[in-house]
Amino acid sequence: MRVEIWSDIACPWCYVGKARFEKALRDFPHRDEVEVVHRSFELDPGRAKDDIQPVITMLTRKYGMSAAQAEAGEDNLGAQAAAEGLDYRTRGRDHGSTFDMHRLLHFAKEQGHQERLLDLLYRANFAEERSVFNDDERLVELAVAAGLEADAVRAVLADPGAYADDVRADEREAAQLGASGVPFFVLDRKYGVSGAQPAEVFAQALTQAYGERSPLKIVDSGDADACGPDGCAVPQR
Repeated sequence: MRVEIWSDIACPWCYVGKARFEKALRDFPHRDEVEVVHRSFELDPGRAKDDIQPVITMLTRKYGMSAAQAEAGEDNLGAQAAAEGLDYRTRGRDHGSTFDMHRLLHFAKEQGHQERLLDLLYRANFAEERSVFNDDERLVELAVAAGLEADAVRAVLADPGAYADDVRADEREAAQLGASGVPFFVLDRKYGVSGAQPAEVFAQALTQAYGERSPLKIVDSGDADACGPDGCAVPQR
């Protein structure tokens, strides 16, 4: 069974939702049969790389809330994250473009290190003081910690077209599937789960999707030649 997860590094509910989904997956009896694929989604597509501002400022300008409301929202998110065992800085974080991070995640996927890099990017953005925005060397450090080669990472970052089509393809697919926000979980292309749902909801979705998988239908006349564990059928003359 395949679970595809559309998310953005700048999305706090994606950070929390990933932890809740993983909690459900750990307890799922068939977890070894589940392939998890991470897809790209930008909350601010097209945002300039150097367009960086404090999270509180971004929230007040983008959503028209007061500073007090924005701070209360961050405090609530901090409590939600803590309940999942995640560190979360409710003050002093900034917000910017995540396009380069998504490009790196596609590169990391090719190298088998996507999951580790995603976790490091989430933690760096939400729990650590040094910004991940408009700081290529910071991204290089995180990518190396995930198991990637520094020079290869720098080469990807230096080429704005590298893996850009992969990011845009993921985003187009999200739109086609009806995802207007993230996190967005798609199970076997049958069920969609939107938002950072409780682990119990993810557990229910996994169980339902697994139980409704269509069994493979075999078309076999019974007399076709084939190879198996005991060897290959050899026509007798």
